[in-house]
Amino acid sequence: MANRLLPEWYPQDAVQLTWPSPDSDWAPLFERIEATMETIVVAIARYQPVLIAVPDESLRHELIQRFVRLGVEASRLHLYSAEADDTWTRDHGPIAVERNGAITLLDYVFTGWGGKFEAQRDNRLTQCLAAAGAYACPVERRNIVLEGGAIESDGAGTLLTTEACLLNPNRNPQLDREALEALLAADFGIKRVLWLANGHLEGDDTDSHIDTLARFCDPATIAYVRCDDESDPHYQALAAMEAELKAFRRADGEPYRLIPLPWPQPCFDPEDGHRLPATYANFLIVNSAVLVPVYGDAADTRALMALGEAFPGRDIVPIDCTSVIRQHGSLHCLTMQLPQGSLNTARQQGVSTCPVS
Repeated sequence: MANRLLPEWYPQDAVQLTWPSPDSDWAPLFERIEATMETIVVAIARYQPVLIAVPDESLRHELIQRFVRLGVEASRLHLYSAEADDTWTRDHGPIAVERNGAITLLDYVFTGWGGKFEAQRDNRLTQCLAAAGAYACPVERRNIVLEGGAIESDGAGTLLTTEACLLNPNRNPQLDREALEALLAADFGIKRVLWLANGHLEGDDTDSHIDTLARFCDPATIAYVRCDDESDPHYQALAAMEAELKAFRRADGEPYRLIPLPWPQPCFDPEDGHRLPATYANFLIVNSAVLVPVYGDAADTRALMALGEAFPGRDIVPIDCTSVIRQHGSLHCLTMQLPQGSLNTARQQGVSTCPVS
C-alpha cells in the first residue's frame, strides 16, 4: 500500500482553520486577531472553501452571518463547533497522504511543541471534526508526535525538515534519526530526508519549524529566509542554513533553484520587548494563489515580488500578520490545507462529538 505525502500545491478542497477563543492566550489581542482571521478567511474563500473549528454554537452562527455580510458565498463556509486550546491548525490539524489514489488524513499526537503549552483539546480536535462528519475520507490516529509545520514535501519522495525540531528529545525521545526516517518512509512514502542543522528565529516556540525557514515551491525550487544584516543575531545561523541549502541536491543530482526571501526589520513585543518571529517563509499556497504574511515593513514588497517569481501564474495576496506574530506564529501556522477528496461537501456545519482521549 503506497503512501505519498502531498505537496501543498496539490489541488485543494479547502483550508482548515481554528477560530480563537476570547479566554485563550489571545485575550489581550482578541479583536485584532479576529480581524486578521476574517481577512484570511475572506481571502481564501475567493479561491476555495474554508473549514473552521469554532469554540461554540453561538459564535458559529454569528460567524456564518458575518462572513456572508463580508461577501463570502455560504457554500464555501464549513463551520463546526469544537473546542480547542489555540489557533495553530498547522500543528494540531491532520496531515494528508495519498494512498492508492485516495486521500487519508493522518492525525498525529500534538503536545504543544514538546509540552510548552496546554494542548489536550487541540490534540483531540481532528477526531472531533471527524466524528462530526467534516471529512470525506478516513482519519487514522498515529501515536508519535509530529506537527505539520515541521515538514515540507516536494510530493515526489523528498522531505525537508530541521534537526532542531524532529530530533528534539521533547518530541519523540524513543526515536533516533534512523528510526524516525523509517517511520516517515512508512507513513509518507518518503525516499529521502533533507535535514537542516542550522537556522532558527528568536521568539519561535516550535524549535525551528521548517515552515518558518525554507519552503518547497515546486519539486525543484526552495524559497528560504536570508538575513543580510551582519549585526543581527540570526546572521550566522541563517548563513550556515543557506550554505546547507546550496549543497543539497535534488533526486536527479541537480542543485535546487533557490529563491531568497528578504529579512524584515526586527519586530518586538510592545509589552515586554522580546523579539517576535517575523518571517516571509510562512506563506500559504491555495488554489491559484499564494497568501503571504506581511508586517508593514519596507521588505514586504520585495518578499511579494520574490514569491511572485517562485509562483508564476498564481495571485500573490498580502495578509497583514503583525497581530499574529504577537503569539509567535504567522500565516501558515494558522492554516492547514485539505487536498482534493478530503472535505465532506455534503455537510457544512455541526456540533462535534469529541471522543475522550
